[in-house]
Formats: sequence, C-alpha cells, structure tokens
Amino acid sequence: MSAPPVRRPAAPARPAKPDAGLPANALGAEKGVLEQVALYVFVLVPFLALAVAVPAVWGWGLSWTDVTLAAVFYVATGLGITVGYHRYFTHGSFTANRRLRIALAVAGCMAVQGPVVQWVADHRRHHAFSDREGDPHSPWRYGDDTRALLKGMFHAHVGWLFDRRQTNPERYAPDLLKDTVLRRTSRLFIVWAGLGFFLPALIGGLVTASWTGAWTAFFWAGLVRVALLHHVTWSINSLCHTIGARPFAARDRSTNFWPLALLSFGESWHNLHHADPTCARHGVLRGQVDISARVIWIFERLGWARDVRWPDPVRLAAKRRRPEPAAAPAA
Repeated sequence: MSAPPVRRPAAPARPAKPDAGLPANALGAEKGVLEQVALYVFVLVPFLALAVAVPAVWGWGLSWTDVTLAAVFYVATGLGITVGYHRYFTHGSFTANRRLRIALAVAGCMAVQGPVVQWVADHRRHHAFSDREGDPHSPWRYGDDTRALLKGMFHAHVGWLFDRRQTNPERYAPDLLKDTVLRRTSRLFIVWAGLGFFLPALIGGLVTASWTGAWTAFFWAGLVRVALLHHVTWSINSLCHTIGARPFAARDRSTNFWPLALLSFGESWHNLHHADPTCARHGVLRGQVDISARVIWIFERLGWARDVRWPDPVRLAAKRRRPEPAAAPAA
C-alpha cells in the first residue's frame, strides 16, 4: 500500500508588482537624476525637521506667529490636496470655475506632493488596480503575513515614491494635459513648492521684523508643516488599506480609520471613497466629520463650484454591507 501524499504548506501570496498586468502605455519615462535628487530633498529634509521639532518646542523658536502660520498653511495646502488634487482633478466630484481650478492646483503644489498632472495619473492608476497587481502603492504588495505586510506598508507609505518608472499621464490624465494653463501650472511645480516653503518665512519675518522670525516660520510653517502633511497623506495609502472598518462594499481592502479624520480633512473615510469614488463627501455616516466636503459645500454656495456629486441615499444603501447573520444556537 502506497504512502499517503505529503501535504505541502500553502505557497505565500504572490507579490503584486506595480508594473504587472498593466497596459503597454501605462508607464511613462523614468525619473531623471535631478528629479530623484529633488525627491530625496523634498521627502527627507522635512522629515528631519519633524524629527527635531519636539526638542525644539522645549528649547527655543516657537511663537504664536509660527503656530498660526503653520496652521494656516497646513489647512490651505492640505485642502489643495484633498479638495483639489483628489476630489476635483482626479475624480471630478464637482466642476470648478477657472479661478478656483488654478487656485486649487497651486495650493496642491505648495503641499509638495508632486505636480498635479502626475499626482492625478498615479491616483487614477491606483483606483484602476487597487490592492491588485498594477497598484503603485498597495500595502498588500508582498503578501499578507506579518513580515510581508510591514514591508508592504512601508512601500505604500513612502517607498513607492522612489520607483524610477512613472505612471504615464497621457494614459491616466489626458484631460488635464489638454488644459494649457493647468499643464503650465503643473510644470511650474518647483516654483509653487518653493513658495510653500518661503512664503511663511517672508510673512514671519515681516510680522516679527526679524531674521529669527523668518527662520522659525520657515522651520515650523514650512518644513514641519510639509512633513506632517506628507505623512498624513501617505497614511491614507498605508493605514487606510490595512486598519479600520469596512461598512461599504468595495473591490479592495480600503478602510475607514477615524483617528486621521480631522488631520486628513475627511480623507480617512477611505472605504466609502473606494466604494463610490466620485462622491464629493467621504464621511457619509453619522458622526463622520468631513471638512473637505464642507469646503466644497461653501464653494458651491459661493457659486465657485457646481454639479457637485453629493451622496445618493439609494446608491449608499446598495453599497452598504449587510451584517453577518448570527450563528444558530447549539442544540
């Protein structure tokens, strides 16, 4: 009698390589040397500033002027990302007049997260392949065991930014490329990013009439503000695809992570966003604060925005997950 077959352990999940399964024209040119150097500077220098921020608070160089400027620039540039780059340019959740359109593009550039055209192309590709092969920043890229997930979360949070091959805007953002003014605004990213660092310094110097005031404003409202906003935004890619609730049915592993709701202006209600990407409001359930949606509402009332895609109760009900039936009691 032959021996029973040996059961082999299940193979680990295959890593979802970013370029696997993509259309032929999905990827564009590689980043040049100057782009790579600039990327390291824009990512690492603000992070180092954030790392020394806590000791600085207890020592010197933090005034109410710095706090005010940091808060104002955090809100303005953060909304440039959430309302502008994300809900408007990427998903078309509303229609903006020309002045608002350009203002949102500039504010987003001042958040130092990349040119608007490239940001939109990356994010549209993310939605097309969310948590599957082809997703540029899925935390499930390397598998679902603990070690693989930790590696994947680092990749989703910041590692993917350093991939040499870029998403092709001609495929994923052709509508933005057709707008001459927006295309020029995107190409001037380095100018707007620099303004995001140096405008706080200028205001701080003028308010305090001192070089010290200019330096501390540059540090807090420039470097530290950019670093904090970076990591809040990147946490949507990493945390909001691994940790949290999933009240709506989506094709991926997107979640709602309430601790980030205020700092992200409502972006961390991420599960609903992936279930209904064009919806202008992400926090649709009771108690879910969505500052970005409120700002869009204000723009609508001012006549700056129209055709806003507000939540449809019927559509939401259809996407709501049904609770699991209770197990039958044992006989």
